[in-house]
Amino acid sequence: MSKVAEIHYDGQVYEMPVIEGSENEKAIDISSLRAKSGLITIDQGFKNTGSTTSAITFLDGELGILRYRGYPIEELAEKSTFLEVAYLLIYGELPKKDTFESFKKDVTHHTLVHEDIKKILEGFPSNAHPMGVLSSLVCSLTAFYPESLDPNRSWDKVNLGIIRLIAKMPTFAAWAYKNEMGHPVIYPDNNLDYCGNFLKMMFALPADQYEADPVVASALDKLLILHADHEQNCSTSTVRIVGSSQASLYSSVSAGINALWGPLHGGANQAVIEMLEAIKEDGGNSKKWLEKAKDKDDPFRLMGFGHRVYKNFDPRAKIIKKAADDVLAKMGVNDPVLDIAKELEEAALKDPYFVERKLYPNVDFYSGIIYRAIGIPTEMFTVMFALGRLPGWIAQWKEMRANSEPIGRPRQVYVGEVERNYVPISKR
Repeated sequence: MSKVAEIHYDGQVYEMPVIEGSENEKAIDISSLRAKSGLITIDQGFKNTGSTTSAITFLDGELGILRYRGYPIEELAEKSTFLEVAYLLIYGELPKKDTFESFKKDVTHHTLVHEDIKKILEGFPSNAHPMGVLSSLVCSLTAFYPESLDPNRSWDKVNLGIIRLIAKMPTFAAWAYKNEMGHPVIYPDNNLDYCGNFLKMMFALPADQYEADPVVASALDKLLILHADHEQNCSTSTVRIVGSSQASLYSSVSAGINALWGPLHGGANQAVIEMLEAIKEDGGNSKKWLEKAKDKDDPFRLMGFGHRVYKNFDPRAKIIKKAADDVLAKMGVNDPVLDIAKELEEAALKDPYFVERKLYPNVDFYSGIIYRAIGIPTEMFTVMFALGRLPGWIAQWKEMRANSEPIGRPRQVYVGEVERNYVPISKR
């Protein structure tokens, strides 16, 4: 017998079905509440509202579990690659060898972008934030591929748009960085793998030879995997709700990039480095700042420690900590900011205050360290986040369209003025 929840209001009882997910998550389906009772619910920030059912990502913050399509993040980070994880998220299953080789070949074939993209890029001043550049370049694909605007186009054309976006996103991201640095753009090198090609487009210069460090490429690949999807967060929900209007994949993902740009969403790893730089400018006394973090009357908070969703530990942090250690050891970076980071990490993992409160270093802490070590400026950190999150956004958009979900249209409770008469300006 199916379970129901009862809502008692004004002498009436309204029964709402309780649905249960495959991991025993339970939710009250209130889809018919307004039609039956005239009531709506209020849930600011949608913290307790499930906007959809999804088969893509399972997250349990209390137990520190993250799975893509049922596969634990720990296994994927150890055994898989970013492009294979992208295929898994978008198409639902791990690919067979020949299928995956064909997928990689298709992605590689579409890495080059139209030359007119360079004209758009040249229109941005060098001090333009790279996230704004990235969002604009992604949205511009609607002009270069106008068939993407047709909501009724065939699956083959939809899939081609997906391939194009996965292929061109590293080019756009690297070119946004080159624009900031005032350097000439580097074209894709289709002899390289996904991360090696991206690193070359980022750091190569026409006057020098460049070869990506395999330790750095491996760490970047893991970081992209760890960021590939994270359930119905702000940017993912944005992609789904924009896509629910039958907007194109390119414009929906562009909207997701803009949502991620907000400092409360994608700016956490940048905030880590800014905090470390502030500590360095103050003399580099990490113990002083640890004590400030413990003082409940001090507004200072350690950035990159603890997590809004994961209440015990961030499973991604355990994975990326080793990659961060490997990168620092291989690069031999002499950077006082990163020295402070290691001091804070060591203290937080041992200090009873942080241990008892589960204020562990999270994935943003370690990703910020890695990006800093390999020479990526803080303004580019959120761009790196977007590059990793792209497969999740695509998968969520694709799932929403496949499910024929209705256009998103939240309700509100009006709290403004009641009806009143217009007063001519001469009498006000």
